[in-house]
Amino acid sequence: MEPEVLYRIALSRIKGMNKSLAQHIHETVESLDLFFSLPENQLRELTGISGRMLQDDIRREAMQKARQEMEFLQKGNITPLYFTDPAYPTRLTECVDAPPLLYYRGTADLNAAKVVSVVGTRRATEYGRSFCEALVRDLAIGFPQLIIVSGLAYGIDICAHRAALKQGLDTVAVLAHGLDHIYPASHRNTAIEMVSHGGLLTEYPGYHPMHPAFFVARNRIVAGLADAVVIVESREKGGALITAGIAESYHRDVFALPGDIHRETSAGCNQLIRRNRAALITSADDLVEAMCWKAPRREAVQRSFFPDLTDEEQSLVDYLKERGEGQINRMTVELNRPLSQLLSVLVELEFKGVVKALPGGVYKL
Repeated sequence: MEPEVLYRIALSRIKGMNKSLAQHIHETVESLDLFFSLPENQLRELTGISGRMLQDDIRREAMQKARQEMEFLQKGNITPLYFTDPAYPTRLTECVDAPPLLYYRGTADLNAAKVVSVVGTRRATEYGRSFCEALVRDLAIGFPQLIIVSGLAYGIDICAHRAALKQGLDTVAVLAHGLDHIYPASHRNTAIEMVSHGGLLTEYPGYHPMHPAFFVARNRIVAGLADAVVIVESREKGGALITAGIAESYHRDVFALPGDIHRETSAGCNQLIRRNRAALITSADDLVEAMCWKAPRREAVQRSFFPDLTDEEQSLVDYLKERGEGQINRMTVELNRPLSQLLSVLVELEFKGVVKALPGGVYKL
């Protein structure tokens, strides 16, 4: 790697450094070589920056860490992406708090024409997983070059990554730690597959100690990388809602899947929709229409997030989506259909994994 790369890594290792500060340094100091060699007082005159980050010992320590990191990158076939590099995500450069440098192991173009981030609760339900899988599947049919971004966490995150791999889409995980390991370890095989069908991206160097705050900080990258962010199930508080708020501040389109008002995992999404902080999404069609995307391979993406439904089945699914659940006797009256016909349709929907039968003749999605 070129000597300039060493200086870029060192600059990113200075605590408090972000893209905006790094850009200011480039504009006021002739070169990064000078930044790391000039005395502290001269740097302060040139940059007007106060605080500890220009202290001689801070810069020396950053250079030492950068040399160690260079060895790790070369061994791990990891690419450092500096904010001035063409391969650095241009969408992220629009964000004031973007990291000046990212570490990337992968093959996907982070500047692809269409990027969607899909995030949600770690305790996903079958309802959320079904929607996530169908959303990715239907987007893949219309937009085979689209990239799915998430955080490799349990629940909706890993569901989105695996659904993308299954559909042949590139998928990128934004990690809250260095590329020296994978967390959670149970997702390691998926992460390995993603390296050749997407990638792993992080702002943290290898062997850097993990910290809970990093999982919150990485949400800004998940939001900033994408054109749109889809929240699939979330409690009233959690990382997905933080991502939604950041995406909103970045002027990204935010979508949320509505759910049963009594279901804890839908409380956050319902709240986003109620407060007009996210658009309601029930299918890939909703996203495609809101984003004004034109699918090259067909006129519309499936109207439902459930596969291969007849009109009769779709009508019953719409009824259950609207009400949250349905009792068989009440449905015969409200839908004006014979009991035998309704039961036949419901049994078929059970076989397709769309509805679940509960005691008392109650059916839910």
